[in-house]
Amino acid sequence: MNAYKAYKACVPIAWSPNLYITLVRGIPGTRRLHRRTLEALRLRKCNRTVMRWNTPTVRGMIQQVKRLVVVETEEMFKARKQKEANHCAIRPPLVINHLPAAAANDSS
Repeated sequence: MNAYKAYKACVPIAWSPNLYITLVRGIPGTRRLHRRTLEALRLRKCNRTVMRWNTPTVRGMIQQVKRLVVVETEEMFKARKQKEANHCAIRPPLVINHLPAAAANDSS
């Protein structure tokens, strides 16, 4: 599974005042202009997410480095975080009774 599909949430895209930008490709080997743009967006390491206002300036910077980042709205970001939290949640212990059903009823 590629990085885009891993970060894409199943939420319809709507306008949002905030954009969550995640760097999913490495910085080494990119153009100097792209590195400077990522630095201005405060993206320094892979798989790090920053929140920026949805302004024309930020959208232009994202357009410049669109192959390196994944952009999510607030709803998409919250849905992805909730899905990750559910996946890592502590589950109740599995209780196994090795006694046959008839013997379990007689002992009680």
